[in-house]
Amino acid sequence: MTENLTGTKPGWNFDNSYARLPEAFYSLVDPSPVRAPKLAVFNEPLAASLGLDATVLQSEEGTAELAGNRVPEGAEPLAQAYAGHQFGYFTMLGDGRAILLGEQLTPQGERMDIQLKGAGITPYSRRGDGRAALGPMLREYIISEAMHGLGIPTTRSLAVVDSGQTIIREEMQPGAVLTRVAASHLRVGTFQYAAARGEQDDLRALADYALQRHYPEATNTENRYLALLQEVIGRQAALIAQWMLVGFIHGVMNTDNMALSGETIDYGPCAFMDRYDPATVFSSIDTGGRYAYGNQPSIAAWNLARFAESLLPLLHEDEEEAVRVAEEALAGFSEAYERHWIAGMRAKLGLFGEEAEDPALIGDLLKLMHQHRADYTNTFRALTFETLEGEPLFGTPAFAEWQKRWQARRGRQAESPDASRERMKRSNPAVIPRNHRVEEALEAAVREGDYSVMHRLLAVLACPYAHTTEQADYAALPPESPRPYRTYCGT
Repeated sequence: MTENLTGTKPGWNFDNSYARLPEAFYSLVDPSPVRAPKLAVFNEPLAASLGLDATVLQSEEGTAELAGNRVPEGAEPLAQAYAGHQFGYFTMLGDGRAILLGEQLTPQGERMDIQLKGAGITPYSRRGDGRAALGPMLREYIISEAMHGLGIPTTRSLAVVDSGQTIIREEMQPGAVLTRVAASHLRVGTFQYAAARGEQDDLRALADYALQRHYPEATNTENRYLALLQEVIGRQAALIAQWMLVGFIHGVMNTDNMALSGETIDYGPCAFMDRYDPATVFSSIDTGGRYAYGNQPSIAAWNLARFAESLLPLLHEDEEEAVRVAEEALAGFSEAYERHWIAGMRAKLGLFGEEAEDPALIGDLLKLMHQHRADYTNTFRALTFETLEGEPLFGTPAFAEWQKRWQARRGRQAESPDASRERMKRSNPAVIPRNHRVEEALEAAVREGDYSVMHRLLAVLACPYAHTTEQADYAALPPESPRPYRTYCGT
């Protein structure tokens, strides 16, 4: 903790446009103070990009703001209202443990939400305590920053504050407050909430706000609400493809966890896949595999259909025509997703251009990887450097036959082998946040107060495409375990 800097300001530059929406979309509420806030981890590069003074924010006064013990100048704290389909069942929800301080206008002209997660009870807490545990908040910090390093759109973590008090989950756990930074917290569930209330003026105000905030270029189109739907579909198609290309499993793809900005949001029971298997599930609550790795594209399409349903009154005054327009737009998701995914897979294999056999070449490799329980990340890393060892897959006749086809495909392109390898290096990370490494970092931080393990992990994950010798230890698989790895929501 740095010294107190009384009279020095952290650089907040709030302009809170969400608070100017109809009051039905939020409740004004201040964060609840915590007993003994102590800064656990702080993101200095992110603070700088937001135009904030990292030194001031790490002082006692700054920590008080990040803990919710003091409201920053210019903030208008509120909890957002929204609904959502949770595991397929519709529920009226809202920020039960998160409070939006406001929107920071950055030196680059961006507008970013500053939200405190674990900041206390709100009108939407539904008998919860409004608090968050230290472990899950540190997990969100690690995974969200890893996603940023991978170049995948994501909310980010500015800080985690140890609250100095315990909370009750399955056991007594140390509490924490996470400062989350997002392009916005507008969700599919926000629109479901507006539609369920049946106030069309409010729905229109929300849609106009979403357009202005995220898709201003679409506001002057002939049907701006159809343009909003199409833009969200396009961004989600690109996002989900990026998840799939690195083996990321969100774990809880409820409609309230799908952001209109196209960012990855809400890192609860998320994890990265080791051995390739489309049926992989890590979340302890996803007993039916609804949100398994291989189901993520279809679930995204399902969620987007719920978004389209919410927009129907705005798409056309005639209901049948509105449905037709919506269905036509939704039909474009699968094509857009497939286009992004196959382009990404071509890059992972060092392929330029397009050939008709490419989908079969890609599909056959994935089948072999599944059959031989090959590690997803390390297989593509081995192909990148042609160090074909460490995976049983590489010694099989079936792989040798596939390799001949792959080499023949690369041989037909004009680009050099060096250009192909560079393309692969930029597309295949050397490291991901391996589950056992994340748990190792969390164990040291939460149980022992040792954050050095977490900081080393974060340093490696910040440059996943560097392919340095220092990253080798972090690429290793965990020891075999008789029990599958499980993650937990933390609520």
